[in-house]
Amino acid sequence: MKLVRVTMATHLRRDFDYILPDTIATPALGARVRVPFGTRNMIAIVIGFPEETTIAPEKLRPVSEVLDQHALFDNKLDQLLKWASNYYHYNLGDVYFQMLPALLRQGEPDQHRPAKGWHITESGKERLAQLNQSTKAPKQRVALKLLEKSKAPFPHHEWEVHNISTAMLRNLRQQDWIRETTISPEPVDWRKNFGLKQEPPKLNQQQAIAVAAITHRSQPFTAYLLEGVTGSGKTEVYLQVLEPILNAGRQALILVPEIGLTPQTIARFRQRFNAPIAVLHSALNDRQRLDAWLDARTGEAAIIIGTRSALFTPLKNPGIIIIDEEHDPSLKQQDTFRYHARDVALMRAKLQSIPIVLGTATPSLETLQNALSNRYQHLRLTQRAGNAQPAQCELIDIRHQPLRSGLCSQLIESIRHTLEQGQQVMLFLNRRGYAPAMLCHECGEVIECPRCERFYTYHQNPAHLACHHCGSQRAIPKQCHHCGSTELVTTGIGTEQLEQQISELFPDHSVARIDRDSTRTKGSLDRLLNAIQNQHHHILIGTQMLAKGHHFPNVTLVAIIDIDNALFSSDFRAAERLAQLFIQVSGRAGRANLPGKVLLQTHHPEHELLQDLVNNGYEHFAKFALKERQLTQLPPFCHQVLIRFEGNDLQKLKQFAGELEHQGNQYNHEHRCFVFPVIESPIPKRAGKIRMQQLLQASHRQPLHQLIHRLITWLEVAPSAKRIRWSVDIDPIDML
Repeated sequence: MKLVRVTMATHLRRDFDYILPDTIATPALGARVRVPFGTRNMIAIVIGFPEETTIAPEKLRPVSEVLDQHALFDNKLDQLLKWASNYYHYNLGDVYFQMLPALLRQGEPDQHRPAKGWHITESGKERLAQLNQSTKAPKQRVALKLLEKSKAPFPHHEWEVHNISTAMLRNLRQQDWIRETTISPEPVDWRKNFGLKQEPPKLNQQQAIAVAAITHRSQPFTAYLLEGVTGSGKTEVYLQVLEPILNAGRQALILVPEIGLTPQTIARFRQRFNAPIAVLHSALNDRQRLDAWLDARTGEAAIIIGTRSALFTPLKNPGIIIIDEEHDPSLKQQDTFRYHARDVALMRAKLQSIPIVLGTATPSLETLQNALSNRYQHLRLTQRAGNAQPAQCELIDIRHQPLRSGLCSQLIESIRHTLEQGQQVMLFLNRRGYAPAMLCHECGEVIECPRCERFYTYHQNPAHLACHHCGSQRAIPKQCHHCGSTELVTTGIGTEQLEQQISELFPDHSVARIDRDSTRTKGSLDRLLNAIQNQHHHILIGTQMLAKGHHFPNVTLVAIIDIDNALFSSDFRAAERLAQLFIQVSGRAGRANLPGKVLLQTHHPEHELLQDLVNNGYEHFAKFALKERQLTQLPPFCHQVLIRFEGNDLQKLKQFAGELEHQGNQYNHEHRCFVFPVIESPIPKRAGKIRMQQLLQASHRQPLHQLIHRLITWLEVAPSAKRIRWSVDIDPIDML
């Protein structure tokens, strides 16, 4: 009896043994198989071939099907996934399946599907000859000419590059001027034709030192912190570091925190290198994601650019990992498998003996401490590239001033003056919607989401109330449910209201709003960013999506409308995040030859954090913040784990909380960890669930991980945990 041991994505943290029938070939380690599990057939990953099992022979079930003839990933990536499963205390099967594109999780073959292609017919050639003699139907002429020139079938995905719509193709096919065919994918070795499409610009001294340090390193694995002020040319350093690596036939993995940064990054890399680029992010459909994943695994893609999950993409010949905006919180996954892409990337680079570059203008305090402790090599760019100068920052005291949708008169005049100069303005407000609350003007009752007990946000187009915590929506009520009054008013401002006010103040200037609501449709963000680059919009309004890494050379005035609430947060990381946000937003101003100006409206201009940032910059703040963290023994000078749990019954939650706290203290041998009391979450209710949490902390990782391992073992069998949803967050960055 031949046994196969597999792991799969289930809530059970264990492996499973199956019989391998004689009629089925032995699968490779790391291959997918289909197995019966309960009443279902599930996809599983082979992790071993045990000699014996603890399962009774009559209970063993046979493998249904072997889906792969080879492993889906190499040994180094397998080591990384097992390390991540162990470090984050997460089921190995779930970790494996996080890595796989959706189609592979569903059992699709791990190979490219034949692509759609087009060729021109004889009648199409006659039609083209007619069009060449006239000025009619220019798009038809472009499409037919492309097909006539193409020796092989023309790839369907290339139409988008030439602005040819599907409606146009449908019309041409109905006229029998073109016909559809299939293109069998053939591997292309990009290394033979690799080269530069454009000459790189001359580096300044600091950039040249950074490139030389990374290129001529003494160790295969080295971690670099590339700390460069906004606009200092970090991307140019990445590009010049990549050239010798790509020239040697090795691949580069580039991680960016947001989808919004990928078009700009892709454009820069495509302009420089004659090499194929694979893109991986959540906006792709399942087939596009699988194709990009396969191109990276086979080595057909030279550069892989993606968001957080692209980190687990298999690479045939990895050469370097670059993480842009390493400080960004979106690099940490906040649900299910709660990994931090930066930390896992460091381990991947170490396992694969390749360099890793962490680039940012505002390094996280964890990364900065590692650099100051010489764990990372610290490279600094203190000057803006070219002739760009640092933007001038000014605080505007808005106390006792009349505001128009959050705008004071000084800011409105500054906007007007900038627009008269033919330059662009960026307004930052990290609050989407029209207004953050709606209330009754008679009794003051605020309309709340019953599932979260948090204020509904009012959205105007279309008019509705939305909860930004659970995503629920409802129609605008006609009267107050408390007193019956029909006088319902909004309070506070959001990006929609700001856009409306700006359009009224400056009717002759085009306004672009970039937030999650305005960029929901596919391609909308790319179109908006291109329009901004081409100066079709004069005033830009946005949330954090607009603040990160974008290069808008004609933006000379940046205004931060309202960040006062971040000054008084109970989260110990709030000051760090506010400082990073302020510097990043400020960095959008004056990135070219034109001088930039940053205005920050505040009711607290005397606040020491704002004064420090405006007068001394991020570096001074960060060093002071590190000393403060050291004195209070907070990360990065300690390690934390947060256990979150939620349920419907408050009494059962309290009973479970008491038992969890007792177990934590009982397992905490020699009291090497701090077991904090269970408390309610900062958002105590979400989506109808009551939420609580417990923080564990220690000076060293080992005792903390030993404690959490024992607690998880107890949690999986504790009767009081049966109807409670719990999760473990290693190295949490958000206490919500």
